[in-house]
Amino acid sequence: MSAAAAGVVFDNDGLTLDSEIVWTRAEVVLFARRGRTFTHEHKLALVGNAGPVAAAKLEAMLEAPAGTGAAILAELNDLVEIELERGCEPMPGARELLAALRAERRPIALCSNSPRRLVDAALRSAGMAEVFDVVVGGDDVPRGKPAPDPYLAAVAGLGLAPAACTALEDSPTGVASAKAAGLRVLGVPSVPGVDLAGVADAVHPSLEDPRLWAALGLGQASAGAGAEAGAGPAAG
Repeated sequence: MSAAAAGVVFDNDGLTLDSEIVWTRAEVVLFARRGRTFTHEHKLALVGNAGPVAAAKLEAMLEAPAGTGAAILAELNDLVEIELERGCEPMPGARELLAALRAERRPIALCSNSPRRLVDAALRSAGMAEVFDVVVGGDDVPRGKPAPDPYLAAVAGLGLAPAACTALEDSPTGVASAKAAGLRVLGVPSVPGVDLAGVADAVHPSLEDPRLWAALGLGQASAGAGAEAGAGPAAG
């Protein structure tokens, strides 16, 4: 595959937007309501999971009655939506990278395991609601990540073949989904303790990494243009 793959598909939480901190604040509240302490180990177990998997894990973590996981997850989603009203910022380099891809007229999509209403709320909160050509939420497809469905929907929406696209992901679950769909995957982990070495095709410390830009076929000139255009969201 060419380094300058035609399409780029971004994960959302912790990759495009600094929304993992939003989820963490909500998770802390969820656990506190039940007299529990939310730990980093809990975070590592939950990051990147699709709704049904997250529901089962929350039920077990909280030692809740069998079958109540879906209700607990719904409560968490409501808490996240409240937290998003306080604001949500892009990850470092996200605006600049998206602007540079836009300047090159590259198709771009967002592919998340979060419910679509939370994805849309997060993008609105960050002022990025109109950036992407295609947005796929976890409830827009029959199966969430690590199944290939979200990425297959994203590339289909762009009108491209999976082999013509690169995914940017921050979790093993997301990497597995993109790889199963046939995309090249660049890992950019943001939660401490998440290791994508040997899982993603390459791993980068942030979206600002020049090596990541080069892997996407964007040179230093593009990086400068992206920085200048990064003051606001690109039109999509």
